[in-house]
Amino acid sequence: MSTQFDVVVIGAGPGGYIAAIRAAQLGKKVACIDAWVDAKGNAKPGGTCTNVGCIPSKALLQSSEHYEQAQHHFADHGIEVGSIKLKLDTLIARKDTVVKQNNDGIQYLFKKNKVTFYVGKGSFDGKAADGSYKIKVEGKNTEELTATHVIVATGSAPRALPGLPFDEDKILSNDGALRIPSVPKKLGVIGAGVIGLEMGSVWRRLGAEVVILEAAPTFLAVADEAIAKEAKKAFDKQGLQIEVGVKLGEITQTAKQVKVPYTTAKGEEKSLEVDRLIVSIGRVPYTEGLNAESIGLKLNERGFVEVDGDCKTNLPNVWAVGDVVRGPMLAHKAEEEGVAVAERIAGKHGHVNFDTIPSVIYTSPEIAWVGKTEQQLKAEGRTIKVGNFPFMANGRARALGDTTGFVKIIADAQTDEVLGAHIIGPMASELISELVTIMEFKGAAEDIARICHAHPTLSEAVKEAALAVDKRTLNL
Repeated sequence: MSTQFDVVVIGAGPGGYIAAIRAAQLGKKVACIDAWVDAKGNAKPGGTCTNVGCIPSKALLQSSEHYEQAQHHFADHGIEVGSIKLKLDTLIARKDTVVKQNNDGIQYLFKKNKVTFYVGKGSFDGKAADGSYKIKVEGKNTEELTATHVIVATGSAPRALPGLPFDEDKILSNDGALRIPSVPKKLGVIGAGVIGLEMGSVWRRLGAEVVILEAAPTFLAVADEAIAKEAKKAFDKQGLQIEVGVKLGEITQTAKQVKVPYTTAKGEEKSLEVDRLIVSIGRVPYTEGLNAESIGLKLNERGFVEVDGDCKTNLPNVWAVGDVVRGPMLAHKAEEEGVAVAERIAGKHGHVNFDTIPSVIYTSPEIAWVGKTEQQLKAEGRTIKVGNFPFMANGRARALGDTTGFVKIIADAQTDEVLGAHIIGPMASELISELVTIMEFKGAAEDIARICHAHPTLSEAVKEAALAVDKRTLNL
């Protein structure tokens, strides 16, 4: 006997659990299915983001930042400390506690919003006679659900190098990178993207020598060139060794080390020997076991669920959101899609503006941007004007002792509409929100320049960059 729901969501990551909650708020009878459990079989909703991604990595970044501050920067503030000792097990345990708090919080939200939560693997099991969809849940018990609407939110998995599977001991994905039992003497990272830079930063601060190898010919090509250049300078100064334009050879392992032969951009043959190797070369959509073929759900050649601009699949009342569909693999993008789909199911007009989804790298300095880069706009033939303001000239940044970086705002030369904003520096992840809001309302640089910003704050650098667009900064 199956249980009938208006909406069944497969996956309880940021896209899935948010979609389930919003659909329930709109009066739908909702179930959410997720297979993630701990070693004792306890549910761990939240997906990759909560369990082995956004949340635990930020916890480790915070802890490692404190460790580095205590070692190298407390003295600048007149704080003298004795010998500094790292208790890695405590640091990792704190990260695990933060993750559990988020897992528990999601389960509380399910109860609060009357979402029925099933712990197990969800998959399609054909169609019912009335046209609704059968969903099988395989957990401690096997259960059968039927749903008028199904939202696929199964997320993504780390991409492995060909012939080099993850063992989470020597060859690490983002999961293993979060729980290395002892600080490696030498750590290799393949890929200088978000995960590579963040995890490389964590373990460098904790004492590892970190070497990052990147196949792309330029560093951080997704970011504005000026931002990427400033970031590389900062990371070089910190001791992160980053080499771009490399070609990997055949990676081999011994009992104690991983050997990574590679060819440099200049054609030199080199070999890197490390204690552990993090592989962060992107992620692939996770549809394994979904049984999409049982209902004829269309996947593209790369394994993504095919959807239109409204997250509709090729089947009526079947939707897909988040990492399993096109677009950036970002938790906040998945959340926005989840809300929009729930609202469309309820007959409302869900909205996602893919042009104003911010990107953030939580290194030190933080890096954040929204909209287009200067290079993209010039390639499009847009006539633009640019304003920059350095944190070195910001009073709050000086007081914090963190003056690396700058704010860059790009506006249309004729209309002054903000087309892109790029920040590298302290709390860039928070500062970018003002610029997302301005762009969402198609605001101008002049609008930011005319808004009163509290003093002394880091946000004044945003105002000054907006003033710089019109060549009238006040503090530079």
